[in-house]
Amino acid sequence: MYDDSSAFDVKDYVSDDTRPFDFKDYVRGRYFPHMWCPGCGHGIVLNCLLRAIHELGLDKSEIVMTSGIGCSSRISGYVDFHSLHSIHGRALAFATGVKLSKPSLTAIVPMGDGDALAIGGNHFIHAARRNIDITAIVMNNRIYGMTGGQFSPLSGLGKKATTAPYTTIDNEFNVVELAKAAGASFVARSTTFHAREAKDYLKKAIMHKGFSVVEILSQCPTYFGRKNKEGDAPQMMELYKANTVPIGSKKLEENPNLIQRGIFVEDKDRAEYCEAYDKIIETAMKGNA
Repeated sequence: MYDDSSAFDVKDYVSDDTRPFDFKDYVRGRYFPHMWCPGCGHGIVLNCLLRAIHELGLDKSEIVMTSGIGCSSRISGYVDFHSLHSIHGRALAFATGVKLSKPSLTAIVPMGDGDALAIGGNHFIHAARRNIDITAIVMNNRIYGMTGGQFSPLSGLGKKATTAPYTTIDNEFNVVELAKAAGASFVARSTTFHAREAKDYLKKAIMHKGFSVVEILSQCPTYFGRKNKEGDAPQMMELYKANTVPIGSKKLEENPNLIQRGIFVEDKDRAEYCEAYDKIIETAMKGNA
């Protein structure tokens, strides 16, 4: 389970608001019950995100959430924030426009496999390169769930899908390594099994000034689990417990194939894009070419 001793100093990221958390304070109740399949991990991610926002004491009117198309992208319709349910793969492009027009807003972008790294891959790497102050949540269930269970850029070798009945031959992206290489200034990974850990990483990502990526491994028992004999939702979450370890764990010496969890990048010194853009505007206004 989650080891609190390895977490950052939570005191720096908790508001003085002592109200108990009430899920109903943050969602549009008329859209519930939700459309996710029984056992889907995306509801856990939503819960982690709302608890993070509650503990940070953020004003709902100062938050904007943009999403594209997919199971994960339905989150923007459920939350009681400013939200944009945009087109497939363009969530980060919409969020970039929002941030440049109103930099004071807290921008959060939930994405799935394809939204982030297939059709949306170009936007992902350039948002990271620019270091624009957006929190990107990559909900990695390794499948295209909403459209019928096709394999995704994160499915990996030897996996079955409706478009790969004889298993996939494509290598998967490593979200953490891709985000690091593209220049994201905050990069973390957790799972739906490690919900408290995921919540804390989301808190730190939201407070970070720059482009933040939080990958959360999220089970899809309907398509990925069933096709690949990984069982139902509890069994898939047990796999997250068994097959992931904190960064640098000694268990990696015995099994280097274990997936590492934790905060991989936290660069506080890189210039944030909107602030740098404001300086360009200021220079232009003074007429200093």
